[in-house]
Amino acid sequence: MKALHVFVLCVAMATSAATGLAADTIGAVLTPYFRIQSALVDDRVDTIKNDALIVAQEAGNLGAPGKPIEEAATALSQATEIGEAREAFGRLSDAVIAYADSTRTSPGDDVATVYCPMVKKSWLQKNGDVKNPYFGKAMPNCGEKKKIG
Repeated sequence: MKALHVFVLCVAMATSAATGLAADTIGAVLTPYFRIQSALVDDRVDTIKNDALIVAQEAGNLGAPGKPIEEAATALSQATEIGEAREAFGRLSDAVIAYADSTRTSPGDDVATVYCPMVKKSWLQKNGDVKNPYFGKAMPNCGEKKKIG
């Protein structure tokens, strides 16, 4: 019976550690992701390439489930114009949200999933006022928060 308790405790600790690792790793993806989102809100592409490459590198640490993030971030790193950067950011956002949903990894209690009905796309952002990366300065507040955390 004592061996069973030790086994259950070990499994619980391993599960907790794996969940913590996934949360830490998604955090490493989200930090540069949020910088990309902010740049697009400000109608800028100057810093997107470097941040997209960081996202791709960090997504590689997620293993097979992170592959769609890695691919979308790599494609975003090649965007040179604001329109194509926004389109690529949409694919990256879809991949990050799908990863969080499929792995049941919370992006954080202070992170909102926001939906823009105009482009029919979602994105993640720090909770607060809506800051739309798809329309930038033209329509910065267009969007509806769908989920927090």
